Amino acid sequence: LLECQLRARPNISEVTATSRHYVDRLFHPDPQKVLQGVIDMKNAVIGNNKQKANLIVLGAVPRLLYLLQQGSSSSELRTEECAVVLGSLAMGTENNIKSLVDCHIIPALLQGLVCPDLIFIEACLRCLRTVFISPVTPVQLLYTDPTVIPHLMSLMSRSPRTQDYITQVFSHCCQSPEHQTVLFNHGAIQNIAPMLISPSYKVRMQALKCFSVLAYENTQVSMTLVNVLVDGDVLYQVFVRMMQRDRPIEMQLTAAKCLTYMCRAGAIRTDDRCIVLKTLPCLVRMCSKERLLEERVEGAETLAYLMEPDVELQRIASVTDHLVAMLADYFKYPSSVSAITDIKRLDHDLKHAHELRQAAFKLYASLGSNDEDIRKKITETENMMDRIVSGLSESSIKVRLAAVRCLHSLSRSVQQLRTSFHDHAVWKPLMKLLQNAPDEVLVMGSSTLCNLLLEFSPSKEPILESGVIELLCSLTQSDNPALRVNGIWALMNMAFQAEQKVKGEIVRALGTEQLFRLLSDPDTNVLMKTLGLLRNLLSTRPHIDQIMSSHGKQIMQAVTLILEGEHSIEVKEQTLCILANIADGNTAKELIMTNDDILQKIKYYMGHSNVKLQLAATFCISNLIWNEEDSCQERQDKLKELGFVDILHKLTQALDPNLCERAKTAMQHYLA
Repeated sequence: LLECQLRARPNISEVTATSRHYVDRLFHPDPQKVLQGVIDMKNAVIGNNKQKANLIVLGAVPRLLYLLQQGSSSSELRTEECAVVLGSLAMGTENNIKSLVDCHIIPALLQGLVCPDLIFIEACLRCLRTVFISPVTPVQLLYTDPTVIPHLMSLMSRSPRTQDYITQVFSHCCQSPEHQTVLFNHGAIQNIAPMLISPSYKVRMQALKCFSVLAYENTQVSMTLVNVLVDGDVLYQVFVRMMQRDRPIEMQLTAAKCLTYMCRAGAIRTDDRCIVLKTLPCLVRMCSKERLLEERVEGAETLAYLMEPDVELQRIASVTDHLVAMLADYFKYPSSVSAITDIKRLDHDLKHAHELRQAAFKLYASLGSNDEDIRKKITETENMMDRIVSGLSESSIKVRLAAVRCLHSLSRSVQQLRTSFHDHAVWKPLMKLLQNAPDEVLVMGSSTLCNLLLEFSPSKEPILESGVIELLCSLTQSDNPALRVNGIWALMNMAFQAEQKVKGEIVRALGTEQLFRLLSDPDTNVLMKTLGLLRNLLSTRPHIDQIMSSHGKQIMQAVTLILEGEHSIEVKEQTLCILANIADGNTAKELIMTNDDILQKIKYYMGHSNVKLQLAATFCISNLIWNEEDSCQERQDKLKELGFVDILHKLTQALDPNLCERAKTAMQHYLA
């Protein structure tokens, strides 16, 4: 590691005498010689990364920053030369940027913005822009001093250059809801909106990009944008005009992103004409093979995001310009007969072709998330299932994640689970994918596994035989609530109408301690799925009696705690249904009959104001009062003594037809 670091850093002995000469001249007592030295340095570093690195190592940056900040330095030296050389050094490697940041270039440049000289301000902003758009620059440096953002806002209208540079800085440094709020509160929308009608294309584009970043998943910004007027027009109509076919592709795509984000944030309805007739068709156009790779990727990913929650948009997109078939081309690019003649472009596309596959999987996942006919259309697209299977084992984690997301979307179809999924044995690569996978892949993969373990899925048996129970039990111990939910959900599906052997394996692998820990999980979804698992384990009388004979005491304790606790109606209903299952056992029902506390709780819920809870509690008593079993008379006498028969009699007059019917059935068994 040390050797690599030494090799990465330019060796002082390799630095030429010429490089030293440039730095030495910065310290000359004659200002004219210093100026000439900076000019020569500027000419030497243009396009020469090695020379830039040499000068940084030799300490040119602190001296240039000193000269930049000296009021006594000539305007020409400060503005046209020092700021330009620093900007040029910033355009070098990432290591150069790190060195500049370490030398505190950002505070020095920000300080330069208080100068009244517009040319100097523009030079400082240009350099700041170059530093901030680098991935190695911490964006938080823009927000450290609370006076910086308002000052940048005040400078924005000074010239087209200040507009261009400042909006670029904002776009790159707005990376969280907190950043969006800071920019919004300091008037970003009011200051940037007029730029959309600037005569400069560059300025219009930067304004558009900034709005897309500000509006992303931000309801406050999006709702404000809807009401903004630009030269008498509503802002979103300006965006619509920017999507016209005669506009540059970059502009069409960015305007479509703005409208997409506003729509997803709830500021524009999904059935609005500007979404259905303008934004969606524009994004579909971006997916055609005539577009550049990055345009196709961005178009597909934005379209996937736009229609993700809306089934009607999914249906419209699926029949627009043969989109489903068009996406199949994403997997064949670049082909051997590609029309790309530019070697650099071909080399770039070969390196980034995996991004197309990722985007296609994402869009297929969004398209097929609700509609059965669309899912069928997707799976019938040439070699689609084979492509998904291949995608699950790609080297790029982003492609693997997108492929499993697509698989999850298709796995919601009963028909596909029974046909395509079974024919291609997708469970095998899925199980392999889940081994040592990062959380984001595990969440989506385990969600898919939940569907593959449904009772009617032909994949259920082979998955069971592959040792999946241990994997799922380990997920229930995760710190990530989504993984705990999926682990217990899959076990719940597995336990549904399962043989006693499978149920026994689940209980053994999960362990009673973990099962009861999950019954007190703070996440309601985890608790609900755990109750669902318990309910499925406690089905069919022999299974109920066997499990309750070994774990009855703990189960009754857990049930009591939940019924006494501050839980939702759904949680308590599921818990009462578990009691109803226990009441259906041959020997297990005695655990209820001998527990006066539980009986009083059932009685309480029979008189509850919520009909769902009344129904579940009445179902429980109906099973206890059942007259076709031994000792039923003894049970009926005790239940009558405790007042249950009187309550049942009242419930036969209940307004809810289901509750009334359930009470009548129970009374018939009592009276028979």
